[in-house]
Amino acid sequence: MEISYHGHSVVKMKTDTHTILIDPFITGNELCDLNPDTVEADVILLTHGHNDHVGDTVEIAKRNDALVVALNELAVYLGSKGLKTHPMNIGGKYDFDFGRVKYTHAFHGSSYEEEDGTFVYTGMPGGILLTIDDKTIYHVGDTSLFSDLKMIGEMNNIDLAFVPIGDNFTMGPEDALIAADWINAKIVVPVHYNTFPVIKQDPDDFAAKVKTGEGKAMKVGEVLKL
Repeated sequence: MEISYHGHSVVKMKTDTHTILIDPFITGNELCDLNPDTVEADVILLTHGHNDHVGDTVEIAKRNDALVVALNELAVYLGSKGLKTHPMNIGGKYDFDFGRVKYTHAFHGSSYEEEDGTFVYTGMPGGILLTIDDKTIYHVGDTSLFSDLKMIGEMNNIDLAFVPIGDNFTMGPEDALIAADWINAKIVVPVHYNTFPVIKQDPDDFAAKVKTGEGKAMKVGEVLKL
């Protein structure tokens, strides 16, 4: 499996059979190297409904006839836009043909701003545990530090974790280091930083300070084989 990082919280995974995107915020994301008009996806996984995570989901899903997996209210909302969706909720898991998805808690918000300025409530935010071919990837989503991360780390053999470090909207580097210890992943990759001035951080400094597992600050477009 090939896993690549594309700025903010955008992650792409390629298996032998599927291409999976997580939180495809491309348009308006100056750090992203993907093109929303050409990027391929069989599946899109969403952590929550904020515009900088839903991103180009509608356009990409329609063009590729991709399945969108999201928490219930967000899935229902995107389904109303004509997308093929699978709704889930916190604590639930489901075995898809591409792998197993389980949603975890995340302490954050979740709403989508329409072009006319209307806000649509999109339910709970979440993190995503994705298991493919006995490898487990944990995209923590946008969240503060919370103690259940330790339980999640104890209950799952996590190979790779994407952890937000931007501060202001999510946990910052200090709390993210504690989260990394609790999650106990083999590899920890920082995300959700430097997209906006208010979340400016040094990912290399964070990665160097990770004590549990290997800290790895992935460059945009960099591919990790798992």
